[in-house]
Amino acid sequence: MNADVTQNPATPARNLLARIGTGHLVLAALLLAYPLVSSDFFLTQIGGYSLIFGMLALSLSLLAGYGGMVSLAQISFAGVAGYTVAIFGENNSNILGFGWPWWLVMPLALFFAATSSALIGWVSVRTEGIYTIMITLAVATAAFYFVRQNYTLFNGFPGYTGLRAPIVFGVNFRDPVPFYYMCLVAATLSYAAVLYAARSTFGLTLQAIRDNPRRMRAIGFDVTAHKVVAWFYAGLIAGLAGVLLVWFNGRISPGTINVAAAINVLIIAVIGGLKHPIGPFVGAVMVVLMQTFAIDIVGAERFNTLIGVFFLAIVFFSPDGILGLWGQLRQRLAQEDLRSRQ
Repeated sequence: MNADVTQNPATPARNLLARIGTGHLVLAALLLAYPLVSSDFFLTQIGGYSLIFGMLALSLSLLAGYGGMVSLAQISFAGVAGYTVAIFGENNSNILGFGWPWWLVMPLALFFAATSSALIGWVSVRTEGIYTIMITLAVATAAFYFVRQNYTLFNGFPGYTGLRAPIVFGVNFRDPVPFYYMCLVAATLSYAAVLYAARSTFGLTLQAIRDNPRRMRAIGFDVTAHKVVAWFYAGLIAGLAGVLLVWFNGRISPGTINVAAAINVLIIAVIGGLKHPIGPFVGAVMVVLMQTFAIDIVGAERFNTLIGVFFLAIVFFSPDGILGLWGQLRQRLAQEDLRSRQ
């Protein structure tokens, strides 16, 4: 009896650790310790940049992996948030810049990004497959040319400069270590939110709609509403990444949201694995490393060819991305271990 009493208090802790998983704990420890062993360059240009683009790809993974809706407009929603920060916050371009504090501008930027995502989703959910891709590609292209040609509101081709991360309670988030941890917290919250949503009633319903929308509509579910809500949540994540991106670059211009950037988000998500929430971050690390170092080896003219070959190789050997390859390897090792025991 006493033994049972002494074991019961530890049970919730063990259950919590089991739900989190050993892999997540090890990964969290490595990410938290990363600033101790890395330079400022690796901390921001590799760590922070990968987390930001991992969040952008995660917003796509939420739509495509769980909802079956492939979007090429995620960078556009990030741009909505970025331009909101530039217009309502402070900038050095002497155009607009209302000077609102970051704690007002940031929620507004997320709201605009999520709302614009929901509006585009409301239009695109009435199509499927290649038509959804073409609609979102058209949105991304139109957004690029619109901000490029509009000088009154978006300052046209030059865009906005002087967009700095805030200083909060004496902590300067422009510095490499605070900025990295800010990106890490944002990425962790986004990742946890997607995991929770995927296991919730809404997430399970969304996956059922992905697999058989006609049956879900027949039994009384509002298919369109569920899809639009998924677009809203994806817009929140993309908007958060957009705010961090403009603080990272210190500026925003049409080049930030061009079509090439939209396609890069798709490439990152597919390379990592669309059906795995951690996949976009794995893909982001791979692509950012290639962008940073491989371009010096193969040259700027052949760099896109390298990315294309790597992308085709991943898709050919594993449609589920790098994590799919890892899953195949674990399955083979398990089968070989089972054979050896027999």
